[in-house]
Amino acid sequence: MEEKRILCVGLVVLDVISVVDQYPEEDTDRRCLSQRWQRGGNASNSCTVLSLLGAPCAFMGSLAPGHVADFVLDDLHRYSVDLRYLVFQTTGSIPVSTVIISEATGSRTIIHAYRNLPDVSAKDFEKVDLTRFKWIHIEGRNASEQVKMLQRIEQHNAKLPLEQQIRVSVEIEKPREELFQLLGYGEVVFVSKDVAKHLGFQSAAEALRGLYARVRKGATLICAWAEEGADALGPSGQLLHSDAFSPPRVVDTLGAGDTFNASVIFSLAQGNSVQEALRFGCQVAGKKCGLQGFDGIV
Repeated sequence: MEEKRILCVGLVVLDVISVVDQYPEEDTDRRCLSQRWQRGGNASNSCTVLSLLGAPCAFMGSLAPGHVADFVLDDLHRYSVDLRYLVFQTTGSIPVSTVIISEATGSRTIIHAYRNLPDVSAKDFEKVDLTRFKWIHIEGRNASEQVKMLQRIEQHNAKLPLEQQIRVSVEIEKPREELFQLLGYGEVVFVSKDVAKHLGFQSAAEALRGLYARVRKGATLICAWAEEGADALGPSGQLLHSDAFSPPRVVDTLGAGDTFNASVIFSLAQGNSVQEALRFGCQVAGKKCGLQGFDGIV
């Protein structure tokens, strides 16, 4: 019998990464130290990390044919990600992100180029065989469609005993009002530092206490706060915290949040406690920040 997988639904992009000695000043001309293409996107990156951690996983997202798609597909295959639910669109092109990484600090600046590629729809999601999955992670994007996806999972779970139900997580990274309706779905909800600050919160703990009333009954709300670590709040009302695990030298922070999310999901799917998962997420994300790319995190 096939082992049940983790499905990540969301974005895949092409990251064009330029490494510079330090972030360039405006209206200057300088050479980069290196340049590379890298597959990116939150859900796509989380699949990379899940695969490296040893979890069978699948990715569902939109692609448009072309040489960029060929690069993306080759890289997904390299990490043994199940691609049977990819949606090839007839309009738009794969988004491209221009990323500048400072060698001095490891920080990254990202400029997104949205190229009118439609996100996967609820109709696309109807083709997903839910019986193949033990966990589904939704990267918040086209929220009105994703609510329908989440409701389909709820209807599926309602017919099953608790131990056979699909566990669900949702990520709300962008401070867009339409995404906030996703707070009410999912057993685990990840809220970004950017969203927390946009809503007026000054710490992870403050954000969790302020937002917890908006999640579903029994859910766990998680907020990572970069070098200050990450916090979680569940139905017990106890605030949990893990310190960050900073590497000896920060090399590349691109995808650190996606690494944290994937590592927390992996740990929880293994049956670990929220506190254990929080710590593991911070450990793996910290290790990733000391590496170029993702290879070598385990």
